[in-house]
Amino acid sequence: MKLSGGVEWALHCCVVLTAATAPVPAARLAELHDVSGSYLAKQLQALSRAGLVDSVQGKAGGYVLTRDAGQITVLDVVEAVDGAEPAFVCTEIRRRGPLAKPPEACTRPCPIARAMAEADAAWRAALRGISVADLAGSVGEDSGPTVLADIGAWLSPGGGGAGAPRE
Repeated sequence: MKLSGGVEWALHCCVVLTAATAPVPAARLAELHDVSGSYLAKQLQALSRAGLVDSVQGKAGGYVLTRDAGQITVLDVVEAVDGAEPAFVCTEIRRRGPLAKPPEACTRPCPIARAMAEADAAWRAALRGISVADLAGSVGEDSGPTVLADIGAWLSPGGGGAGAPRE
């Protein structure tokens, strides 16, 4: 399974939004992560379409999570950015070629399709079991107990600039 880079950026944005006390402009999120603003805007739009973030308009506008971070799963973000389609799509190869099976002989998925569907279900269940709040907690464990507070301060209106702490 290969996910787009947009998934990583969207997850990082969701995690840092847990530390924000006010809406965060897309340009500020892009600066924090040192990524193109137009590229990040696409990921934020996908999160917005999926109802995971709201775009607040106006001078003090920006992005906020729509609900508690404990209610947003990693799978929610993955599906918002990359879609909900399974990684493997069976094309019924067994019904092709000189030894093709007739459709009536293919009443259940082949072993390959079953194995791939099982793996996809397990992968989705694992991601469904991890929330953005879980990720935010792990950031503190990995990078120090003040990292999210430092990020929150940097993101706040009038917060720090270049060289401030980064996730």
